[in-house]
Amino acid sequence: MTTTLLARAVLLDMDGTLVDSTAVVERLWLEWAKPHGLDPDFVLEVVHGRQGHQSMAIMLPERDHAINLIENQQMLERETGDVEGVIAIGGAQRLLDALQQHPHAIVTSADVALMTARMDAAGLSIPELRVTAESVSASKPHPEGFLKAASLLGIDPADCIVFEDSEAGIQAGLAAGMTVIGVGSAAAGHGPTHAVADLTHVTITESPGGFTLEITED
Repeated sequence: MTTTLLARAVLLDMDGTLVDSTAVVERLWLEWAKPHGLDPDFVLEVVHGRQGHQSMAIMLPERDHAINLIENQQMLERETGDVEGVIAIGGAQRLLDALQQHPHAIVTSADVALMTARMDAAGLSIPELRVTAESVSASKPHPEGFLKAASLLGIDPADCIVFEDSEAGIQAGLAAGMTVIGVGSAAAGHGPTHAVADLTHVTITESPGGFTLEITED
C-alpha cells in the first residue's frame, strides 16, 4: 500500500533509523549489565532510543542517579570508540540527499561525538541541524527533542514528519503531535502512524506548500 503525506519538515532519529548500530549497542550494554545481574531481555527492551543515564535509572531504580550520569559518560566514550559493524540503513543516504533542499534535522539521544562517529562510519552525511543529547534536558520518550527541532526550523509540529524505530522515539514523536513513520521490522508494533521496512520505501517529491513523501507500507 502506498501512502502520500504532505510535510514541511522531516525529523530523523539516528540509531535504527539512519544507521544500524544494533550489534555494538547491544554488545556494550549487555557487558555493562552483566555485573548487575540484569536479565538480558529486559536490558535490550529498555536501552534502545533513550539516553543512557535514563536507561540506567529504569534498570537500577534504587541507584544514585549521579552514578548513572558518570557511567553514561563512560558508555558514550566506549560507544564512540567502537563502530565495528555500524552500517547505513537501506535508503538512508538517498533520503538525506532528497531532503537537502527542505527543512530537516537529526534528533538523536546520542551526543555529538557519538552521532558523528556513527554517521561517519555508515558513510552518511549529517544534517546541518542536529538536536543531540547535549541539546535537551529530557530524553525520549519525552517530546522535547522533536519540539525543539521544529521550533529551530520554524515549522509547526503538526507539519513535521518523524522517522523513528524505537518505542521511546515513536512515543516522543507522537507526544510532540507529529506524524511518525516507524522504520524497521519491529517499529510497527510500537504504534507509529505508518511503518516501512527501511528507507528505500520512501520517496520525496516537490509539492506546493511543502513537499510530499510517498511511503510504501508492508
